[in-house]
Amino acid sequence: MAASATPRAVLLFDIDGVIRDVAGSYRRAIVETVRHFSGWAPESAAIDALKGEGRWNNDWQASMELLRRHGTDPLPAWDRLVAVFSDHYFGGDPEGDPALWRGFIGSEPLLVDTPFFAALSARGIAWGFVSGAEPPSARFVLERRLQLVAPPLVAMGQAPDKPDPTGLLALAATLAGVPLGAGAPPVAYLGDTVADVETVRRARSEAPGQRFEALAVAPPHLHQPGREAERQRYEARLRQAGADRLLGSTRQVLELFSAPSPPAP
Repeated sequence: MAASATPRAVLLFDIDGVIRDVAGSYRRAIVETVRHFSGWAPESAAIDALKGEGRWNNDWQASMELLRRHGTDPLPAWDRLVAVFSDHYFGGDPEGDPALWRGFIGSEPLLVDTPFFAALSARGIAWGFVSGAEPPSARFVLERRLQLVAPPLVAMGQAPDKPDPTGLLALAATLAGVPLGAGAPPVAYLGDTVADVETVRRARSEAPGQRFEALAVAPPHLHQPGREAERQRYEARLRQAGADRLLGSTRQVLELFSAPSPPAP
């Protein structure tokens, strides 16, 4: 945990596509859920385009919207869709023992490591996470895989879905240690979707005087060889949405905050 009474800055992260690669897990669960109810398997580009609209941060809602646009009739009951999605993603009881999960969640590559957060703390940065992932999934990657102790987290169901900035504002204020405004440390949020960028834009209107920065990174699957044109189009949408800075990877945030100078002897 990296909060201090007077941090140099507050840095908040999305989780999916920023802390872990979910192309083979959450995105695959979208594909398999849609296939289950329609027989149609949406391609990655279709999911990217949907995410680029800035309204479909929740993957259950994204799955239902893909079915609707495909013309599936009747659409499945919401509870049934969530159950099918969860079965693909967790492969077990989300509230149960993670050691028993057999779903796609077990195949998520990490995009950062534990020393990454130690480096942020050493720079005087207070960090935390604002994510649309279900709490068991978020805790699994942060606590079990990255071994972070009580990481500051706002996950699905703990605040309104992004781009509503309620969760971001609440966690930022907690980590800043002072009310948000002109006298508070700057707040940056790193996400990989238009909805993440829009969350920062809305936060600005609700906390006048507070310095916010919308950082953005294209999801990992768009950094694969041969997908440069797709990545550039995706990044253009992030810029158009209002991203202040585009990063090539999550680790590049360390370059934005130089290590503090050692004390004089």
